Amino acid sequence: MLQRIYARYGARFKLRYNATDISWESYVQEPVSPSPGTGLVCDAFYTLHDTGGHAESPLRMGVIEQALIGEALMPALTPITPRDATPQEIRLVHSAQYLQTVRNDVHFGSGELSTGDTLLSEYSFEVALRAVGGVLAAVDEVVAGRLRNAFCAVRPPGHHATPVAGMGFCIFNNIAIAARYAQSHHKIGKILIVDWDVHHGNGTQDAFYDDDSVLFFSVHQHPWYPGSGLRNETGTGRGLGNTINAPLPAGSGHREIFSEFEMRLAPAVQRFRPELILISAGFDSRIDDPLGRFELVDSDFAELTRMLRTWANESGNGRLVSVLEGGYNLRTLGPVVAAHVQTLMENGC
Repeated sequence: MLQRIYARYGARFKLRYNATDISWESYVQEPVSPSPGTGLVCDAFYTLHDTGGHAESPLRMGVIEQALIGEALMPALTPITPRDATPQEIRLVHSAQYLQTVRNDVHFGSGELSTGDTLLSEYSFEVALRAVGGVLAAVDEVVAGRLRNAFCAVRPPGHHATPVAGMGFCIFNNIAIAARYAQSHHKIGKILIVDWDVHHGNGTQDAFYDDDSVLFFSVHQHPWYPGSGLRNETGTGRGLGNTINAPLPAGSGHREIFSEFEMRLAPAVQRFRPELILISAGFDSRIDDPLGRFELVDSDFAELTRMLRTWANESGNGRLVSVLEGGYNLRTLGPVVAAHVQTLMENGC
């Protein structure tokens, strides 16, 4: 199978092949920083979810990797080898019926997920499993203390995938599964999920809406896709008050977004005291993204990252895992991710 993948995609995505693996040609540097440091999930296999000329393109992986190399960050990052998530792990969040739906849609060449607006190709099911598995591998490393934090450059993104339906370019909800995995496998109690993608993380909200063990915060443009995430959506039952939505109009930038973090999220974090922080790191909230109208700049993402690292140090032994969601301007995606990762790597936060 690897030979067939390489023959089809090798030249297009600059892949390197041997008998047991496929990797980026340029991604050959060995880590030199001592542990615990910052880990990186970045694997050429994620390019095989082929969406053609769609905004959620395999080229996103290349511009991220090249930016990390260009900023000389790679030698100090610890590579994390992704694995395939198991069906049991997918079912921590998604229904067995939905898992079978994805498998069937890909197997029968549907071209698009039958539950929503997500393109599919020959290897989309395998890539989606490895996207989840890459995030779970990062959780393992961070919770075990072998790494301080990690960034997962995975695709397809996940925060729109509900327990029963994928949509919005998303197949499986990478970050929601990671939260449930941390609780079930590592016995983590309280988890904070922060979603700064320009689109509301409706799938993540659905997964934890009645759960008091997960504090979910989403700042997003409204009105905008998918239309959910109003301020009065605050959870239900035991989870009442543990969902915090910050819908903001187009044109919002540093002042409006940081106000939501400081005035609404910070007090909630002090009360909640999470043991692990997960970031749905959508960079389509950066200025000039084709699918958003927020106006954050690279330094804003660095500042937000520093804020979350401080909270992680105060309440969760510094444990933080960041997971790529949106970000579709191929000119700016690499530099903004590099700013985020460089801040994760800082000492003294």
